[in-house]
Amino acid sequence: MLDTNQANMVCVSNDKGEEQYAKSPLEHRRREEVLPKINGAVPYKKTIVFEYDNNFYAYIPKGVKSQGQTLQGRNSSIGHYTEKWCNDLLSPIAKKLGLYAVNEVVCDELALSTNSPADLAFCTTDSKNQTANGIRLIFEVKMSIVNNYMYSSAHGIELIGDYKSHTGNPSLLRSDSMLKAIGKSLNIRVSSKAGNKIPIIVLGNSPITNHYLPKVDLLKESGVVQGFWSLYPNPCKDHYNQKSPKGGFCTINRISELNELCKKLINDNLIYFSSMLPIPKIGEIIRKASLEATNELRANKFLQLLREINQ
Repeated sequence: MLDTNQANMVCVSNDKGEEQYAKSPLEHRRREEVLPKINGAVPYKKTIVFEYDNNFYAYIPKGVKSQGQTLQGRNSSIGHYTEKWCNDLLSPIAKKLGLYAVNEVVCDELALSTNSPADLAFCTTDSKNQTANGIRLIFEVKMSIVNNYMYSSAHGIELIGDYKSHTGNPSLLRSDSMLKAIGKSLNIRVSSKAGNKIPIIVLGNSPITNHYLPKVDLLKESGVVQGFWSLYPNPCKDHYNQKSPKGGFCTINRISELNELCKKLINDNLIYFSSMLPIPKIGEIIRKASLEATNELRANKFLQLLREINQ
C-alpha cells in the first residue's frame, strides 16, 4: 500500500529484489520541471499552461471559469516525454525476455507509418523499421499530466490537487484518447493477418470512467486489445476504478506485476481471430477440428477451417 507521500509513485524493484519507488510519468521530476519554465514569451506560456488571476495552472481548477480556454500546444511534448518514460521503465523487462523496447516503430504490414507509428513495442531487433514477425508486443501510450499544479511568482510551482480537483480529463479518462487507442488497435488487427500473433496493450496513468468499464472488458474478450493498464497507483485518496470486472483495465502497483504480465503476453503464444458465421457452420468447424489428436492440432485445424470459410 502506498502512503500519501508516495501517491505519485510506481513501486519498482532494484537489482537485489528490494522494492523501491519511482515516481510516475510527469510526476517523477522536481516540480519545477513538471510545468515548463514560464518566464518566456507570453504566446509560449499560453500554449502550455492556463493563466488565471496572475497565476498559472496545469489545469483549470474546479469552480473557476475557464472562459473556453483549451491547450493543444503541450500535447506533442507530453507524448514524447511519456513514450520515452515508458521505454525507460519497460526496457529492463524487454531485455529479460531477450527483446528490445523500441519507440516509434514503423511496420507497413500493420499500417504503422511514420505518421502513425507504434508508440512503443517489444521487438527482436532495436530498429524502428520492423516486419510484423519482428514485433512481439505493441504498446499504445495515452498518458497526460494527471494532477494539478500552480505556478506563482511568490511560491514557484506547487501541487494543488489530484485529478478530481480540476476540470481536465487526463489520460484514459478522456474519451477521445480511449477512442483513438481503440481505433488504432482495430486498424492494426484488420491490416494484415501477419499481426494476429501480436498482443496490444494501451498504457495510461489514470483510471477509466464507469462508461468504459464494460467496453474494455469486451475489447479484451474479443481479442482486439489485450488490456488497458494504468501505471499510476493511488492517483487520489477517494474511490476510483482500480480495475474492470473482467480485467480489461487494471492498475499496476509493482514492477514485478508489470514484469509478469508482459512475460505472460510474450510466452502464451496468443493468436487473434474473428468471424461472424451461422451457428451450424461453427458447429461443423468444431466437429472437424475435434478429430485431430491433440489440443494444439485441433486449434490449428479450427483456425485453418475458419480461414478457408472466410476466404
